[in-house]
Amino acid sequence: MNAFIAAVIEKKTILIANEGRLLKKSFLGFAVLMMAFQVNDFGDLVRQTLVDAYLQVSVFVGFTLFIFIGMDALTRFNISFILDKTKKFHVIMASLLGALPGCGGAIVVVTQYIQGKISFGSLVAVLTATMGDAAFLLLATEPLTGFFIFGLAASAGALTGYVVDKFHGTNYLQSSSKIKIEFEKLKKTFVSKFNIFWVLIFLPGFIVGFLMAFQINVDQILNIPNGYSLVTSLGLAGAIISIFMWSLNPLSDFQCSTDRTRSLLPRVVDTTNFVTTWVICAFLIFEIFMYFTSFDLKTLFNIWTPFIPLLAILLGFLPGCGPQIIVTSFYLNGSIPLSAEIGNAISNDGDALFPAIALTPKAAIIATLYSAIPAFIFAYGYMFLFE
Repeated sequence: MNAFIAAVIEKKTILIANEGRLLKKSFLGFAVLMMAFQVNDFGDLVRQTLVDAYLQVSVFVGFTLFIFIGMDALTRFNISFILDKTKKFHVIMASLLGALPGCGGAIVVVTQYIQGKISFGSLVAVLTATMGDAAFLLLATEPLTGFFIFGLAASAGALTGYVVDKFHGTNYLQSSSKIKIEFEKLKKTFVSKFNIFWVLIFLPGFIVGFLMAFQINVDQILNIPNGYSLVTSLGLAGAIISIFMWSLNPLSDFQCSTDRTRSLLPRVVDTTNFVTTWVICAFLIFEIFMYFTSFDLKTLFNIWTPFIPLLAILLGFLPGCGPQIIVTSFYLNGSIPLSAEIGNAISNDGDALFPAIALTPKAAIIATLYSAIPAFIFAYGYMFLFE
């Protein structure tokens, strides 16, 4: 899980705690870096994967995060106030807020349900519409596809929410807990000291990544001597510092982007590092499988094509954004079809599911199962109509 949530019922508070996470993160980061420092063909493969992941994906994710988190920091959009003033349109508002990239809008809608301020259909709507932090990855690399899925998920969420409210009534499984969300009071971390080095790598990395997207050979233009590659050096440096900072960051991945008490740069850096690490893991799964088996993973997926959307939908049941980023990465590298990405985007709940599981587990489970229905319909509908 990306965030360990301790529900302190007596205080009516959801504490986003940060214990027990560093060991797992450090182990994963250490394992990736150890593979990258191998001096053989396997090490070359891992290093090239890190370069590709950083320059082809991560720099654009970071740029997208600067825009969205920057807008959030400047506007201080009060979601609770908006929901309080739009009671007749809660299901639609929940769907739109869920469709926003990241988990911030969805988590507030979930807590509004727990407090009895919105209907169960609104809870289903937001969990159906949200894609979590995987949305940043999709938006940064295929913006048109991203907006298409956001619109599709929001529509599916609104439709499902209204049907659920019609069937169950607006007060189904509703409580009236007076809760609030509190983050552990840790705004500055050890890894924040490396933010300036991260930026110094990110800025030229973004320029190089942008030029590479237009098939421009940067090393050739700059007359880089043979045996040395500026592109490879930047890509490796960016990937390594991202993994290093993520591995030693005590904050939950949810707090990294959502905690508005933190300033813009740390939020962008920490969230980009989180997405980068999971993208690298997805790329490595694909490349290492082919390296040791000499079997194209895409060919394996093609054999089981009718079941791939179903598997993606089931993976969407997993709380958190990491597994969903892997699914999106598989779509972006052409391993799975768009129908599978649609199914996962609609069925996954990101970090928004954590507080619901903590305080209203029955409602959380039922709402998640309901979100699988439109995921199945839209995923297989798209497959049969367009693929």
